[in-house]
Amino acid sequence: MGTLKTRFFFIFLIWTFFGFSQEKEVLWNSKKRLSWKDFKAAPPKNARAAATTASGITYEFSSTHKGAEVLVEYEISTFFYPYKSWYQPNLANDIILSHEQLHFDISELFARKMRKEMSRTKFTENVKSEVRGIYRRILKELKDFQNMYDDDTNFSRNTENQLLWNKRIAEALQRQEQY
Repeated sequence: MGTLKTRFFFIFLIWTFFGFSQEKEVLWNSKKRLSWKDFKAAPPKNARAAATTASGITYEFSSTHKGAEVLVEYEISTFFYPYKSWYQPNLANDIILSHEQLHFDISELFARKMRKEMSRTKFTENVKSEVRGIYRRILKELKDFQNMYDDDTNFSRNTENQLLWNKRIAEALQRQEQY
């Protein structure tokens, strides 16, 4: 049995080293702005877009019972995934980079929305499905919002709208700073 545990541990270490060595995700930080150096993936052949930002929200939680009350501790994070994000250097410019940054910022805005909702929810015995339901709904809203953003800015080609969105999201993040 000890040999099996040792083999499993060794396989896990190899898998962790080789499987995740490239996946150094970047945690959202208001003081860190993306640069083109952060985009590590190669653009797909025949890509028509100038760039793609892979970002997302993750969560962890634990719950305890205090009498009839369910107490939930949680952590909600926003990440940028460099090895899933790419750009075409011949098309890259500052407006496109600000567009891609805003995709990341919008993910953080929805992470804050989830934190706010989690802080206001009275959870029941079904806490696992309740948290999962909140997460799924937030992800759907995030996806719809990201699509609306791309449509309204024409993927950054509408510079005037891009600048309006930059301001709009910065103000929304500031309003939700406590989350």
